[in-house]
Amino acid sequence: MLLFLLTAIKVSASVILIPMDAESQKDHLKAYGITYWVLTKQQKVQWLLNYRGGSFLLPDGERIRKECQIRGVSFEVLSDEMAQGILDGISSPAVNQEAVILEKAPKIAVYSPKDNQPWDDAVTMALTYAEIPYVTIYDEEVLGDKLVLYDWLHLHHEDFTGQYGKFYGAYRATPWYIEGKRQAEDLASRLGFSKVSQEKLAVALKIRNYVIGGGFMFAMCSATDSFDIALAAEGVDICEPMFDGDPSDPNYQKRIDYTKTFAFKDFILERNPLRYEFSSIDMTSQRQQVPKESDYFSLMDFSAKWDPVPTMLCQNHTSLVKGFMGQTTAFAREQIKPTVLVLGENRINGEARYIHGIKGKGFFTFYGGHDPEDYQHRVGDPKTALELHPNSPGYRLILNNVLFPAARKKKQKT
Repeated sequence: MLLFLLTAIKVSASVILIPMDAESQKDHLKAYGITYWVLTKQQKVQWLLNYRGGSFLLPDGERIRKECQIRGVSFEVLSDEMAQGILDGISSPAVNQEAVILEKAPKIAVYSPKDNQPWDDAVTMALTYAEIPYVTIYDEEVLGDKLVLYDWLHLHHEDFTGQYGKFYGAYRATPWYIEGKRQAEDLASRLGFSKVSQEKLAVALKIRNYVIGGGFMFAMCSATDSFDIALAAEGVDICEPMFDGDPSDPNYQKRIDYTKTFAFKDFILERNPLRYEFSSIDMTSQRQQVPKESDYFSLMDFSAKWDPVPTMLCQNHTSLVKGFMGQTTAFAREQIKPTVLVLGENRINGEARYIHGIKGKGFFTFYGGHDPEDYQHRVGDPKTALELHPNSPGYRLILNNVLFPAARKKKQKT
């Protein structure tokens, strides 16, 4: 009788598989939220890289099953033997797959102004839809050394150069631009700076140190190139009088120090204050030959066993992702440092859309474009309803980065 009971218990033991392939998952984005939620319960999760679109293996439990049902996430209950068979297959040297253990729910901060801006942020929308909690911080918290409280930092649509997003040409007479400029100047003054550009540089340097110390930073759209430009222009006035009240330094281009940047090199700054562009890093103006209907970028294929980090960041149910525009849409390949990995690219236009690198003990990811499900999001456009895009490949890339800090660290081989 005892032998029978032990056998019955063994047979009934089970785990939950959350499939992430295109055919089986009803809501890919909320699946990340379920995974994060399980991690908050001090339970470990296995991320099955390249197995059925990057599926998740969770401990079984009635609460987890109910939570999946409530959130509309597809799941499968597997016996321990079935799960072990999957893991055995993944471990085979003949397949490009790997099982990565996720151990702890990362604490997430979003760097964003507290007031309402006339645009929306894809990351905060993704986090909200997936039901992943986050804290909004801004310059006061960054300069007050609060970044150490968080494992993962997202940089909202931001201009770290002190040029107010280069919106001067089209929007300088609009109430939101005038009010935003006034608020930025007041904040800089309150924090002890005479110029917004100086205050934003101080913030960028704090964020740089956060990454070097082991933090994870994710940036989209203009936060990507403006961050690197601010670092490279440390000690150089690149702002014209309408931005900071005095002329820029003569021949400032020659004083740009590319060794200080995270990702970019050899770029040329845009001097014209009427032009909605920061530098030659961005490829937006060079995309006339890329029609919307055929604007896609492909994800790179890495070795899951040898390079689990870039493999994690590229997990998806498709290798071809629909393109989308932004102030900074894509990055010129020749101006990306050789130490930075290109994770996604539009080969036809010779541009990188999604890049990743290491800085000190930490990591950074730059993702071009503004909203993966709004091709050309303009100032004042309504926000995207993610309920209409629960299987968005473009948004999945954002959420890959959110879970990335939860992974048990393995040394990257290449």
